[in-house]
Amino acid sequence: MKIVLRQDVPKLGEAGSVQQVANGYARNFLIPNGLAVVATAGELKVAAHNQGVKDRKIEKQEQQLQALADRIDGQRLEFTARAGRQGRLYGSITAGDVAERLSSVVGEEVDRRRLVLDDAIRSVGEHRVVVHLVGRLRPQVTVIVHGELDEEEEAAAAAEAAARAAVAAEAAEANEAEDAAATEAEDVVAEVDDAEDAEMEAEDELAPEER
Repeated sequence: MKIVLRQDVPKLGEAGSVQQVANGYARNFLIPNGLAVVATAGELKVAAHNQGVKDRKIEKQEQQLQALADRIDGQRLEFTARAGRQGRLYGSITAGDVAERLSSVVGEEVDRRRLVLDDAIRSVGEHRVVVHLVGRLRPQVTVIVHGELDEEEEAAAAAEAAARAAVAAEAAEANEAEDAAATEAEDVVAEVDDAEDAEMEAEDELAPEER
């Protein structure tokens, strides 16, 4: 069934848009709840007129907000938050936090509801966030979250680093000792070979006299 939406319906469309849906969905849910009407010739004509008005309004807003979009696009917003050693934040960076920081940077208020952020940021690293201003204006920013360990985490990390360094030092010493032992063994073999060669040369020199 073809319908005209009276209100925005998530995952279906915006108010005023014409949609094709299952008959049962339209008759049992959308229409009874005032979310849509049957797309009669009259409703389609009204929808087309309203869409034209809406498009012109959006185009005007896009022109007005283009300068703001240019200032927003490409911004890199840095945050520092307490985090565990695996990079998981103890708290989170919310859309409100990002909007507040972005507003400060661009010098103009950016509504947090304009940020396309399904869930709060809960890990360190870089996160791409879209700012849907209006229509086709969708500038992007990069949110960079640096982790800050608490005192216990820092102590544990330092102890772990020290342990790794000690193991590495022991391994290096063991390798050096092994190399030294191998070199000493090679020297002994060389000395034995030299002694055998000298003995053979002495025997060769005595051989003619004995004959």
